[in-house]
Amino acid sequence: MSEFFLEVFTEEIPAKLQSSARNNLLKIFRDFFAKENIEIRGKEKAYSTPNRLIIHFDKIKKEIIKKAEEIRGPKTEAPDIAIEGFIKSNNIKKKDIFKKQTDKGEFYFFKNPKIKLKTHDILEKNIPDILNSISWNKSMKWGQYQLYWGRPLKSILAVLDGKTLNFKYHHLNSSNVTYIDKNLEEKTKLFKSFSEYQSYFKKLKIIIDNNFREKFIYEELKKISLRKNLKIEIDKNLLKEVTDLVEKPKILFCSFDKKFLQIPEEIIILTMKYHQKYFSILDNNGKLTNNFFVVSDNEDSNGYIKSGNESVIEARLSDAEFFWRKNKSQNMVKQVSELKKVNFFKGLGSYFEKVQRIRKLSGIISDELLISKEKIEIASSICKVDLLSDLVGEFPELQGILGGYYANAQGFEKDVCLAVSEHYLPIGIDSKIPKKPYSIALSLSDKLDSLVGFFGKNLKPTSSKDPYALRRSATGIIRIIIENNKKFKLRDLINYSANLYNQQELKIEDSNLQHEIGEFLVDRLRNYMKEKEIRTDIIESVVGNNGIDNILDSYKKALNFNKVIKKQIGEDVVFIYKRASNIISEPIKKKELEQMSNADPGLFKNEIEKNLYKKIHEIRKFFTNVANENEYQNMLIELASSKKEVTDFFDNVTVNDENDAIRINRLGLLQMLCATFNNYLNFSKIDNG
Repeated sequence: MSEFFLEVFTEEIPAKLQSSARNNLLKIFRDFFAKENIEIRGKEKAYSTPNRLIIHFDKIKKEIIKKAEEIRGPKTEAPDIAIEGFIKSNNIKKKDIFKKQTDKGEFYFFKNPKIKLKTHDILEKNIPDILNSISWNKSMKWGQYQLYWGRPLKSILAVLDGKTLNFKYHHLNSSNVTYIDKNLEEKTKLFKSFSEYQSYFKKLKIIIDNNFREKFIYEELKKISLRKNLKIEIDKNLLKEVTDLVEKPKILFCSFDKKFLQIPEEIIILTMKYHQKYFSILDNNGKLTNNFFVVSDNEDSNGYIKSGNESVIEARLSDAEFFWRKNKSQNMVKQVSELKKVNFFKGLGSYFEKVQRIRKLSGIISDELLISKEKIEIASSICKVDLLSDLVGEFPELQGILGGYYANAQGFEKDVCLAVSEHYLPIGIDSKIPKKPYSIALSLSDKLDSLVGFFGKNLKPTSSKDPYALRRSATGIIRIIIENNKKFKLRDLINYSANLYNQQELKIEDSNLQHEIGEFLVDRLRNYMKEKEIRTDIIESVVGNNGIDNILDSYKKALNFNKVIKKQIGEDVVFIYKRASNIISEPIKKKELEQMSNADPGLFKNEIEKNLYKKIHEIRKFFTNVANENEYQNMLIELASSKKEVTDFFDNVTVNDENDAIRINRLGLLQMLCATFNNYLNFSKIDNG
């Protein structure tokens, strides 16, 4: 078996491009080996540093045997030019071709003999084409060269079994040599194996393996934090980005002036994270400190890198402090009218008009939450004012959060400040959600207004695109309802929201609006329940059974049934329903039974029929009792409790009685049973298995 490794050395590749580039490179070579029947028996891996893309296969076949095969050419009656073209394209002579009859007629063929090919030769011939097939999200062209690549390409090292693979790729010739210092390109070294390559760079403290590099940085950050009696919450995305920015990581413990801690901590954290790629540090109480970590790409024996980064963050935070003081002093109430100058979306008015709609919608929701209408309308009125601030212009991620800080600085009540701060939440399937009533009302109003507006302008998400983040808004509504254990009349709220648009003469198409948004919300509910690992058949059994006004009920019923479906209670409930529904399905199809038949007790012939009838009414009474409306587990226990009556009925009563009236009555009794079960969910959609 042979060892193959390849290194592509370039100018610095941005962190965002590295991950996909190394994975694509590995995949393209893996697919090529599969296509050429070059067997891979050992490990296969891709690595990267800011300047290097590396792939390594430690065991691939030295050679392959291509079996003999017949290559079909043109039909025998084809013109001479076609036959000559076939001969020429396959590099053969006329004497090598022969005629052969097939199902589709007589054709010329030639037989490709069995041949043995060296992997070395195959790679030398094909690597240029393989490298050409790599796609970049962003590529560039430089100098007079015609090559497009992620960043200017400087060298290609390609080795198989210690020998150089010689090929030309655009302006570059491959070799077994690479640059060992990204800053001093006159320093080069020859390598014959990957272990030699890896060991050499390890001595230079360059970590080729990006996964190991990430682990090293993570552990160093944790170790230093622990040693200094501090805490760090490592942002995974930042860690991955920093890992791809350095090859020789060195962790530096830095600090800034404590006076900047008066600024909202989110501003400090984002300044460090997005602009400087620094890791913020907390004390043991979880409070932000004036310390931070820098992941340097070099040793800092003189402390120049540390002091340089501290100077940069001081300048950044000085700017942030200036804008914070300026923005928090600007009267939020007076600024509301300025929102008239800020467009929400073409055809959906300005942010001032959006705020007026949210104000009225949240006022309606306040009645259901039993909160102060006046207070929620104040929160609604000022919730978008922070869009006018310099800081939100710099940090759009802090929309709402900064508004809450501004409101607090200007003396608004705590509930109002929190509602403004949280009204964009949740921003994902796992993120924090608003919990307080005022926050719930404002967040729900904002999201419903957006859904109604964009759907009303027929700007709905497609399977591949959601430019206005409507799926996130819908998921937010689902999560707010379920995780706060709340019920809202969403149909009425959607209609009211549509009327608010029309009152502002922002005409939207509302004829089918409620249905379309309803279907969209139900689809997000499906997705939410899948995330909670609820069975697909159970999900489908509730989403069609309950409307969007019953999202909480749908979820709770599905969740509780999912917990017991493999237990005795669940098995009994499904058994009872399926046994009854299997008998009545054919008569319903033949229209012998109406969709909602009832049984006439006067036609019962024995106590067993009466007992089942009585049991059905007991279950219905339990379900209609207001005290039991949230007793989802007990509802299932109640349904399962009918097993004895149902079993007695099937064991002792002939459903298909000779008397047609009795037969129809008994079928109606079973239909009553199924309809009663369907008050919980549509059991016909539950899989038997």
